[in-house]
Parts: sequence; C-alpha cells; structure tokens
Amino acid sequence: MPIYMDVHTVPGVKAKDVAEAHKKDLLHQQEYGCKAMTYWVDEKRETIFCLVEAPDKEAVEEMHRKAHGLIPNKIIEVSSTVVESFLGRIYDPPDAQTSDDGLKIFSDPSLRILLVTKTDDPVLLRYKLGVEEANELLSRHNNILRKHLAQYGGSEVEHGGNGFIISFASAAKAVSCALAIQKEMQDADVDAIGFRIGINAGEPVGKTNKLFGDTIQLAGYICAIAKNFQVAIASSVKDLVAKDHLQNKRNNFLSLAPQDETLLELLFNKLEENWQNADFDIDDYGKAMAMSKSQLYRKTTTLTGLSPNILVKEFRLEKA
Repeated sequence: MPIYMDVHTVPGVKAKDVAEAHKKDLLHQQEYGCKAMTYWVDEKRETIFCLVEAPDKEAVEEMHRKAHGLIPNKIIEVSSTVVESFLGRIYDPPDAQTSDDGLKIFSDPSLRILLVTKTDDPVLLRYKLGVEEANELLSRHNNILRKHLAQYGGSEVEHGGNGFIISFASAAKAVSCALAIQKEMQDADVDAIGFRIGINAGEPVGKTNKLFGDTIQLAGYICAIAKNFQVAIASSVKDLVAKDHLQNKRNNFLSLAPQDETLLELLFNKLEENWQNADFDIDDYGKAMAMSKSQLYRKTTTLTGLSPNILVKEFRLEKA
C-alpha cells in the first residue's frame, strides 16, 4: 500500500495538541484503510508533517477530517526508505515521553539541512581522463565524503551518477562537514572532476511533489554557480549557523542574498521548462524572464559568472 506524507500549517501549534490529534487519527484509521505511522511537529515554524500508509490521498484527508478536522495543505506520495534516510525514522521516536493519561508527546522538527555535491558526468570523465584515472579519482572523492559525513552525523540519502545528497539535523554540522571535505580534497582532484558543494535547509513537503524537492533543487542551483571550490550556502543555512562559525572563512563560502536566490531559481526554472525546445534561444529566454537581452545578460553574468548563452549550453549538456 502507498505511503503518503502530508503537511499542516497550524498557527500556535503545540506538541501536546498534535499528540492528541494523532491519537484521534489512530482511533479512526481503520475506517479508511489507513495506518497513521508517525508525525513531526515544529512549534517554532508552526508545521506538522504526518506519515500515513493509505489506499490513496483522499483516504488520508478523510481520516484527518473525521478525526480532528485538520485538513492537510498538501499530500505527496513517498518511499519509507527515503523518508528514513532524510528524517531518521518512520515510526514514533522510542524515547518519546508518555503523559500520566497515556499520551505519547514529542516535539521533533522535520527541518533538515541538505548537503548536495556534484561532479562532472562520470561517463564524460572516463572518456576525458581514461577509465582507470577517472575511477580512481571518483573512488577517492566518494571515500572522503563518506568519511566526513559519518564523522559529522550526516545520513547518505542518495548517491547518483554525479553526486551525493546528505541529510543533517544540524546546520553547524553540515557546514563543518563541507569544510572538512573542502580541506581534504586536493585542488587538482577538484578541478579534474568538477567537484562542487551546495547546502540548503528546508522542510519535507514544498511546491514540488518530491520529498525535500524544493530544498534539493535550490541546493543544486547554488552548487552549480560555486567557483574555485567554494561551498555554496543558501541564506536559510546562513541564518541557522552562528556567525562565529563562518568568521574568517568567508573565502571558503559563496552565500547569496534571498533576492538573488529567487532570481537564480527563476533563471533555472525557465531552463527546466524550455531546455528540450531546440528553438529556445536568448530572445526566448529574455521573454520568459520578462527582461530585455541586455538585462538578462547583466543579471545572469553578475549572478552566475556565465553569459546566458553559456548557461543554456551547460544546462543542456547537464541534462543530456
């Protein structure tokens, strides 16, 4: 049976209130063929995320409606394995406190800091460097990453062809891990494989229908524009990390202002929508961005260091 995660935004939410609502879900779950597995609550951000095994999204919504009336803002289908990789559990935490009346109460925020790495495509690297050298470089890179993610308490969510997604509960540990990787990777290796790091913070359910999809997407975008082996960190991460953690290390980081992140997302979103159109050119790009060609050129080069033409070409190459 499918597993779903939903999100509720509830002003003033308290852990005890969510525990009571979850208990009501458990009372009504069988009526709708559901199994309310667990939840995450963040009093500060006023969000609740529920994990439910159910026949479909409608059953999740109807169960909540009958139990307590808190209708989800959004529901997405998820994999239990991926949820556990990102969030560390798929059932209630074993150390949750139980009240005198038998209510299991816990406050466990779902905010995660995601460290995303990218390299050039391994197939192209093997063609460019030779199979033996490319495999040796990639193996060394993988070993360094796995050593430091274990050291700093990261969870390896995904290792695709050209990068990792690593989940942290602590922004400070994610940044420390990135700095440790940065320190150990040799400059020659970094240049040879095109290694880059981006770090972003976010919640499990956003605009996309993929778990942590929005967070991964922006981490990938800022990762793409990092130069000279800087660690690209989103403004959300900078806000979470103490200033002294970044002091005297400014050259190690690329950090964007929120308005620059918004522009970067828009630039890449338009490429996502149009890259398969062979006729999509700079005139079309400017129209899609509601900018003149000169505005597009100026803003793109300032933000990414690349001209619009080069950005389009590199994006298509990445997707090919």
